[in-house]
Amino acid sequence: MKNFLKFIKDQNILGLTIGFLLATSVGKVVSALVTDIVNPILGIFFGFTGTLNQAVLKLGPVEITWGHFAATLIDFLIIAFVIYVFVRVLRFDKK
Repeated sequence: MKNFLKFIKDQNILGLTIGFLLATSVGKVVSALVTDIVNPILGIFFGFTGTLNQAVLKLGPVEITWGHFAATLIDFLIIAFVIYVFVRVLRFDKK
């Protein structure tokens, strides 16, 4: 048991776990932001009802579900921006 606790302490497993939990929570907040706020605003500009995930472009018999891709891309960009700001504010980018 001592070796296990030493491993957790030496490898900073607690910090990694806290970071993982925070990242998961940030992901949920960003997804809610995109779904509940960004999507309806984009719906006004693009003239569709429902969520951005449901936006489809029909080309003959083919349906391109571009809305799901756009919502996922927006999620990614916001999360990347939040991480960038977090790193810059805490100066993790400086040695």
